[in-house]
Amino acid sequence: MSRRKRKLAPGLEMPVLEVPTRSKVGQGERPGPGPGPGPKETEQKACPVTLTSQYFTVDKSDFRLGEDFFNQSCVNLAKALLGKVLVRWRADGMELRGRVVETEAYLGGEDQASHSAGGRRTERNTAMFMKPGTIYVYQIYGIYLCMNISSQGEGAAVLLRSLEPVQGQEVMRELRGTRRKEGARTLKDRELCNGPSKLCQALDIKRGFDRRDLACDSEVWLEWDPQAPPEPQKVVSAPRVGIDSAGEWAVKPLRFYIQGHPCVSVLDRAAERNGHSSLDTDR
Repeated sequence: MSRRKRKLAPGLEMPVLEVPTRSKVGQGERPGPGPGPGPKETEQKACPVTLTSQYFTVDKSDFRLGEDFFNQSCVNLAKALLGKVLVRWRADGMELRGRVVETEAYLGGEDQASHSAGGRRTERNTAMFMKPGTIYVYQIYGIYLCMNISSQGEGAAVLLRSLEPVQGQEVMRELRGTRRKEGARTLKDRELCNGPSKLCQALDIKRGFDRRDLACDSEVWLEWDPQAPPEPQKVVSAPRVGIDSAGEWAVKPLRFYIQGHPCVSVLDRAAERNGHSSLDTDR
């Protein structure tokens, strides 16, 4: 796919037309690698085919991440998501955007920190067993939400932990303010999405997004970043946060973040001293 920037003439924006298409899931194929109920219980809507007008030169699908991107191992997906842009389209026409700077991999199976440890499948975690690219939204403390993305592997998913706000910061600030005390100080841009529940608040990620398909959803999706730096970025591998009860899995380096980025939620200086890998931001 081309990374060239293409401009749209002002005032020539038109709605995108969508046409339903067939889905393998709808043909009886099991939607995920995990055990448990068959395809009917976890059936997903078919991804639409996006059409664009012949009169326009910009096709947003040039940058949108599709099924092939999500169809990789959990650790690889957690790293690959770094630098990509999460887009939330709202009914008022506003697009909120945040660049992924921190993720955590939850492998399922023997991973004692995972909601699907031991192959455990429940009504809550069904999305973890669905096809790669399925959104898994769960609630913590009875009020906050966290957003995950399923990957290859039985019950495996990646937690989006922090974003760098890149568009719609004022709207994000308003959304975050609904859960803050009256008179609280104004949040800085770097504080808007520097945590898993914060980013869900800031981008208006709802509980109803659970089990939806990022490859074709019309309200939330991921894109390649056309502004990505040409040089590979340094990635830190560190233990995940807040899973102290997971035994040996609590210290495994399954959290990944872009070194030196101000929007990372928790820095791990020891992990940074122990070395890092490079993130190639090219497609």
